[in-house]
Amino acid sequence: MQQTTEILEQPDLLADASIRIIRADKIASSTINLELDHELDVTSRCEARAGNVAVVRTLTDNATYNTLELTTGRMAKINPGDIIAGVLGYRRALKGFVGDVPATVEVGDRLHLLNLGGLIGRCLGHHHSFNNAIEVEVLGMAVREGRILNIAERAIAPRDSLDVTVPLILVAGTCMNSGKTYAATEIIKHLTRAGLRVSAAKIAGVACLRDTLNMQDHGAVETRSFLDCGLPSTVGLADLAPVSKGIIAKLSESNPDCVVIELGDGILGGYAVETVFDDEQLMRATAAMVFCAGDFVGAWGGRELLAARGVRIDVVSGPVTDSRMGADYVETELGLTAANALNDGERLAALVKERIDRWSK
Repeated sequence: MQQTTEILEQPDLLADASIRIIRADKIASSTINLELDHELDVTSRCEARAGNVAVVRTLTDNATYNTLELTTGRMAKINPGDIIAGVLGYRRALKGFVGDVPATVEVGDRLHLLNLGGLIGRCLGHHHSFNNAIEVEVLGMAVREGRILNIAERAIAPRDSLDVTVPLILVAGTCMNSGKTYAATEIIKHLTRAGLRVSAAKIAGVACLRDTLNMQDHGAVETRSFLDCGLPSTVGLADLAPVSKGIIAKLSESNPDCVVIELGDGILGGYAVETVFDDEQLMRATAAMVFCAGDFVGAWGGRELLAARGVRIDVVSGPVTDSRMGADYVETELGLTAANALNDGERLAALVKERIDRWSK
């Protein structure tokens, strides 16, 4: 299941394959960097590889999870019979779908839509709040100049070293929906209002434009994600640090004063988030570590898990700080600074700004 950003060589051009033109009704946001047209050349010779563009027809509906994020960022309702261009990939969502790229993919196979960004795979299970994932029929794979399209073809290259000196603000959390994106966007907004040029990134999770677009809406001068590195998700990565360094180096080209980085999912889970904290270069470049948790146990556990890796939390945010009681517990019992993004985003950003100034000196 281990993923790679390497572009694998396809030994044969597909000139002899059965290629036909199919018009896609919807182009999923996971394909954005390939700039696909709705009229697609599609081959029946499929390859089961994460990142390959699969063209599918939807067969079923889902009352609670039936929208697709398009390359424009707009959300569109999925209807049975829609032809969609998406991307093969893995997902490991605690509060969503779990799915894999199957060992083989052939025309006529039945797979599933695994997320809003158009990730396609075989669903292995889902959270009880969802109905079954939308089932799709494989029509083939999109080709260009006779080659199967893969989102790694226009990817930011991973880097072994971090040769830039921009301060990083890491925003991590216990799991999905723990307040990370809200905290990150509040920090971006208030730092921008304070006169800083802020770039932003999401370096772990599953392909979707929603969070990076939200960062742009709050003032980020440039945004990137693991999707720009040719990854439909970060499931199965042995080390997320080289991908992170590639993104940071790219964002540094626009000379930001800082880079706000959201680590999708949680510090435990299937998205390789924990590998970031093991990289000495990334940790030295981190000016502020913001941790989001939903309750006392999550805040305590985050402190202990990160401390075991030599990482100290600078600010705790998220639902655990929604009440005065929660914030008091974090500060008196855990010995950490609490700042609620929802009620006092300006203070959260001010605390981060203090640490940026301290790091810069």
